[in-house]
Amino acid sequence: MDNIASSAIQAVNNGQIAYCKFLSANDTGNTGTHQAGIYIAKNAISILFDEPGEKGSNKDKFVKVRWQDDFTTDSRFIYYGAGTRNEYRITRFGRDFPFLRTEHTGDLFVLAKNDNENYSGYILETEDDINAFLDAFAMSPTDTGAIIHQEDMRLDTRAELAFSEFIKALTVDFPASVEMSAAARRIFNTVYNHEENIVLNPDNHLVSWIDTEYRLFRKIEFSRYGDMITKGFQTVEQFIKVSNMVLNRRKSRAGKSLEHHLSAMFNGNSLVYQAQPRTEGNKRPDFLFPGEAAYHDLTYPSEQLIFFGAKTTCKDRWRQVINEANRIHEKHLFTLQQGISAQQLDEMEAEHITLVVPAPYISAYPQEKRGSIWTLKKFIAYAKERATV
Repeated sequence: MDNIASSAIQAVNNGQIAYCKFLSANDTGNTGTHQAGIYIAKNAISILFDEPGEKGSNKDKFVKVRWQDDFTTDSRFIYYGAGTRNEYRITRFGRDFPFLRTEHTGDLFVLAKNDNENYSGYILETEDDINAFLDAFAMSPTDTGAIIHQEDMRLDTRAELAFSEFIKALTVDFPASVEMSAAARRIFNTVYNHEENIVLNPDNHLVSWIDTEYRLFRKIEFSRYGDMITKGFQTVEQFIKVSNMVLNRRKSRAGKSLEHHLSAMFNGNSLVYQAQPRTEGNKRPDFLFPGEAAYHDLTYPSEQLIFFGAKTTCKDRWRQVINEANRIHEKHLFTLQQGISAQQLDEMEAEHITLVVPAPYISAYPQEKRGSIWTLKKFIAYAKERATV
């Protein structure tokens, strides 16, 4: 983990309130315009103002933001409410501010409030730093774009009850990742009763499954460690041991969680596939359609084989999939990353990789590239079509 990621984690822990989001093309692509600046979602205005802005007029506030523990900007928090606009942004970064450029699309922006006039800001550029930060707070990429809640997060009463019942029935401290994912899906499907969306709206349904699992995971963590944290630790060594155990558990389950939920989505859409098959050199891609046997059967048409990789974030690691299945020329890669630069998307396209993201996240990508990005629903339709060729 880079020092910047460590500093960002510490700033969030020490700050009054904190917020994070992936920088979208909207944030990084218009640096020379009047609207330049980082957009802040309306569900997170408390990081900017004590009270929301009123439609019909603008509202602003000037603060000092210390970036990367290195330099400070005199920045402006502003609500644009006049005319047709209704949005919150952070502006005035200075002419030489390095991070609002297109190549930083997909970086993770972290803002921590120290007091009413002083903030700490961080831009995390690498996947290792981004994942280290998310793991530190048991967050999924789906949890970004909002205030960072370090306390136990609440769902509605029915979900809370279902979580409690599941935890009471556990005979181990933490269930295996496959059991945790299955429990989250079961709870969500039971509480909200919209299993038809597995077929009708797989993108939103997958995000909801993932979101529910992270909240269930937090609930279990709180039940296991809440009293210990409240009472404190007798030695530094005891604190470090527990901290490392918690962090390692968070890291180990994130990628597995996504694969489990994608498998359930494919099953729910009656697709024929195999998870973790073997290809050349004993490599193991995430998913092959229809499976390993067809892949190694050289009489099976290569054009009917489908490669599907899955990575929670893919700013750096997307290249890992290039050589995981040599028979398949065009590959598909699913991610929860919210935004990637146009340059990286060009590099993916040159390697014949089609990016697949949940439909709500496509707007975070450069506008000129959105047409080439697939939704999960589009991929599922494609896989069904290839299976009938």
